[in-house]
Amino acid sequence: MFIGTGRCASDGVCAGPIVELKETIQTPIFDRVFDESKELSLFDSALQRADKELEELYEKTLNNLGQESADIIDMQRMMLQDPDISQAMIDKIKQGVFAKDAIIEVGKQQAAEFAALDDPYMQARSADIKDITLRLYRLASGQDKVVLIKPCVLVSNDLIPSQTLDLDKSMILGILLRQGTMNSHASILARTMDIPLLINANVPNEDLNDRICVIDAHNNKFYLDADDSTIAKVVTSSSYLQEKEHLASFKGKESITKHGRKIKVCANIGSPDDVEGALLNDAEGIGLFRSEFLFLGKTTYPSADEQFAAYASVVRAMNGKEVIIRTLDIGADKKVDYFELPQEQNPALGFRALRICLKREDLFKTQIKAIYRAAAFGNVLMMFPMVTSLWEVQKAKKICKECEKELLEANIDFKVPKIGIMIETPAAAICSDKLAKEVDFFSVGTNDLTQYTLAIDRQNENLDDFYDEHHEAILELLALIAKNAHKNGIWAGICGQLAADLSLTDTFIQMGYDELSVPANTVLKLREKIINSKAIYKDENQ
Repeated sequence: MFIGTGRCASDGVCAGPIVELKETIQTPIFDRVFDESKELSLFDSALQRADKELEELYEKTLNNLGQESADIIDMQRMMLQDPDISQAMIDKIKQGVFAKDAIIEVGKQQAAEFAALDDPYMQARSADIKDITLRLYRLASGQDKVVLIKPCVLVSNDLIPSQTLDLDKSMILGILLRQGTMNSHASILARTMDIPLLINANVPNEDLNDRICVIDAHNNKFYLDADDSTIAKVVTSSSYLQEKEHLASFKGKESITKHGRKIKVCANIGSPDDVEGALLNDAEGIGLFRSEFLFLGKTTYPSADEQFAAYASVVRAMNGKEVIIRTLDIGADKKVDYFELPQEQNPALGFRALRICLKREDLFKTQIKAIYRAAAFGNVLMMFPMVTSLWEVQKAKKICKECEKELLEANIDFKVPKIGIMIETPAAAICSDKLAKEVDFFSVGTNDLTQYTLAIDRQNENLDDFYDEHHEAILELLALIAKNAHKNGIWAGICGQLAADLSLTDTFIQMGYDELSVPANTVLKLREKIINSKAIYKDENQ
């Protein structure tokens, strides 16, 4: 038995026979007759079939995993339709290169060019180029899709996104990758699908098919040629399973500290599909419902009824529990072609989120009315993102009043939700005393607050050493926000990733935060931390 190690990219344990996925790029053949028209026709057919496959995969992923995962496929489809890429392949064929070989040559070149860019977002597109290249190559060379016929552990050098999504999830017990990164599409998707994944694993380069493998991602280990006793020991006695069983004991309990302070623990969701995870983990509400999922991956604006149906489905599912819907947060790293946003040198500081809504009132009103209609079915709150000034909040509220009037005149059922704002800019934090007088609650977006306070692009991997979410400036701003919220009689929460940082939970309790909203799979860990906390909130106003 071989005991190997790797890096846990998605927690869990599993055991089963291996199916190894290998790249099937063949050595170019130069001794057959070249027919340009035939090769161009072959390429065109591969291009059309690839687009059809991605269209079907997009719908499958959207229905099964939600918009965020489906956006990966939508990005690939857009790149597949990019005339610069396809024309480069056509030009190569016209130079006398066989279609499948032209696809590989251009694909490798394009992937290398993206990988060499300074922008981490653009670097990540290199994997998408590789993905569509292999899809085109498979179709142009007449190869079949990989079909899993039994539950198995997948082993590969790396895993391209569409492979992860295309394969039957019910047949994937776990994944071992010799390469990979924590933030690759494969890692993100494995976590979304709750599949154990080890990356950078020292998997032997030999025939592995049908050999039994145990993955213990929780302890960064795998066992090749595992015997029954090893399987029983690892799978049934796993510390991961023990932890899951332990955390399940916190379902139904209130999140109250040792000193009696109640902290509401909610879940962040990206689409209605994510509600199941929130309920499964006993979230006390939805602290952040990212409404932009309705706008991404589309060719035109979603209708009022389409938005209403999505919001109402979540509200009904939560059955009276709080649902905070964030209004549209498009722009910066979330690009939507049909919005026709201007090209900007620094999109993170540009035309985005509430700024778009205040300039395009018809768009904003459509969303507000849909949220108001959904509010009639439960406990809905609404919050505006990317606030920097008092006048922005006042104007947004004025537009809300106009929506109320128009809904009344149209005799449409609705309910006015409580209105809050996301505090995610230093300006909003510093002015939080004044802003608190205009709204019913604050929710801090610590991701952007950190980015803007430290003047660091949070997607720039070259600046990881400088990106300090525990920076004293961030903590001072967080304390100020909570203080000003309570001074004005409103509550304050945190919905950014810092809310899930258990090393800061006691600090947030001491600051006086009333709500923490985290990914669904972190809800019970956070509840346990709160229940065992001896931290005391010292209200300076009492």
